[in-house]
Order: sequence, then structure tokens, then C-alpha cells
Amino acid sequence: MGRVTAARSAAPPDTALRVLWRLLAAALVCGSAVLLFAVHVRPLGYLPLVAGVALGLVVDRRLGRDLLLIATGMAIISSIPLAADLSDAGIARFAVVLSLAVLVPWAVSRFVYRDDAIRFPVRTGRRWNRTQIVYLLVVLVAGYLILPAYFIGSGSYQNWPPIETPQEIARLFVGVNAVGIWDELFFVCVVFALLRRHFALWPANLLQATVFVSFLWELGYRSWGPLLTIPFALVQGWIFARTKSLTYVVCVHLLFDAIVFAVLVHAHHPELFDVFVTGGR
Repeated sequence: MGRVTAARSAAPPDTALRVLWRLLAAALVCGSAVLLFAVHVRPLGYLPLVAGVALGLVVDRRLGRDLLLIATGMAIISSIPLAADLSDAGIARFAVVLSLAVLVPWAVSRFVYRDDAIRFPVRTGRRWNRTQIVYLLVVLVAGYLILPAYFIGSGSYQNWPPIETPQEIARLFVGVNAVGIWDELFFVCVVFALLRRHFALWPANLLQATVFVSFLWELGYRSWGPLLTIPFALVQGWIFARTKSLTYVVCVHLLFDAIVFAVLVHAHHPELFDVFVTGGR
């Protein structure tokens, strides 16, 4: 991910105008996430999604094919409401649809396009260095201090359903962590990885963050949530570009999600996980 791929180098030389058209195509696809997920304007939100894929196919066939994979995943996700739902039907719906949003682009890439652009690098063969280990501790401290202030202070915890029973608490734990793992599978290993075949690090990262943050907004991270989710999405993309390790970015994400879970439970039941010093409860 740290350098331009062979697919990009094999493409025709870019002119300034062609670069702009290619960026516009990707921006239309990724920007449609704002309409589909954040603003929730459907079917209008599908217009830039389709237009971006079509433009990509016209200006750069390889880019258009990869944008089609991203658009397919986004369209699958948009087939269900993303508000947190701990019912049996809600959990099943999330499991099926979110799984398909990753598996369908992967299968098309692997068996139709015959490439390995979408990979899930769990074992990289490289040990984590001291900086990576220290960063995990920073994540814990930052999450401990910031997340209660956000969820409780803004009232955003109310975007998750009330939890009254031990079974519902267990469902919340599984759901928060499962979606956290899926976030990295889709936004990093699918969206970001495909965009990196065609664009430099930061354009690709900003584009994937647009989709990531829009999804999280519909999921419940509203109010001033984007002040947290935007840098989080960008840092996760940057870390993956540096480490090329799905395992590491998932660990970072799950550390945050462990605190998210505890804060949500505490917000609904202040006597539980009463260990936070921020949040005003």
C-alpha cells in the first residue's frame, strides 16, 4: 500500500485533466455515502454512485471496475437500516447484509477479475514494534477519557437501544465488536485497498474516510461524533498503509470498542462500569 501498484503503473499516462476526471469519479462514488447513509436520501443517493462508476469506466476502465466493487458493497449495505438493533431479526439482518457487502466484492475481484486486490492480511510475519505497542496504550487512555464525554455528554448513547437484561448486554458486546471487525474488513481491506490501486495515500484515505464516517453517522455516532470518527478513520487507513496488517488495525479498533461498550452500558445503567472520570454522570 505504500507505493503505487502495478495495476496503476500499467495504466496509460495521466494528464492533469484525466487525473481530475478520475478523482471526480471516485469522489462521486464515495461521496454518495453522505446521501445514502448520513443524510439518508434514497433513491437520490444512488445517482452519484452510478454516475461515478460510469465515469470511472469511461476515463479509466481499471478504476471503473474497482469503483464498481466499492459501489456494490455500498449498495448492499444501503439495503437495510443501520440503526443499532439488538433483536434476533436485527442481528441476523446485520450479519447477512454486512457479510455480503464484503464477500461479494471479494468474490468478484477474485473469481471474475482474477486479481487479489482485496486481501485480509492477518499474519504478516512481522512483530509489532515498540511504537505500535505504545500506541495501543494511547488508544486505551484516549478512549477512556474521550468516549464517555462524547456518548454521555452529547446524549448520543440514546442512539443505541436501551439494554435492560444480561442477555441484551451480551448482545450489545457481540454486536459492537462484530461491527468493529467488519468496519476494518470493508472500509480498509475493500474500499481503501481498491482506491490505493489508483490514488496516492491521502486522496484514497480521505475518500474511504468519507464512506466510513457516513456509515458511522447512521449507526449512531452523531452530534459532534464526526470530530472523533473522521480522525479515527484517517488514522486507521494510515496505519494499515504503514503496517499492512489487518490484525493490528482490528486490535486498535477493538480497544476503542471495548470502551464504547462499557460506556454504553454505563450510560444506561450508571451503577455498572462506574469507572469513568468524564461524561458528567
